[in-house]
Amino acid sequence: MRIALLVVAGLALVGFIVVAFVLPQLSESEAKEAAQALVAGTEPAKQQIGAAAEKAGNLAGAGRNVKVAPKNDAKAGELKWVVAENGAIRGWNEKNAIEITVTPSLQGGKVSWSCRGYPVSAMPASCGGRS
Repeated sequence: MRIALLVVAGLALVGFIVVAFVLPQLSESEAKEAAQALVAGTEPAKQQIGAAAEKAGNLAGAGRNVKVAPKNDAKAGELKWVVAENGAIRGWNEKNAIEITVTPSLQGGKVSWSCRGYPVSAMPASCGGRS
């Protein structure tokens, strides 16, 4: 009887360790990959917005006709983006509960970009995450 209880307690401890430490690391890794894919998915839109803004000399309307098609990723699920008229890009992935905002600014005739995302722990360094 004692040996059976020790075996059950040992299995419970192993199960707790898996649930408490291993599974969160797996999901964090998936969230980081999804965040990287979200950031990378903005590149074509950033190029279009940058060209339009630099040509017009301002950001007003630079994102008006820019669309980013949703993408289905085998691991991350559906990645989606929306472009605002001023060129700001918002991206999200519901499966991993992550979201990014990529915002343009125009100075000296050149567009530069800032990126912020949530959760910070999943974001690449280029989007406000920790390296």
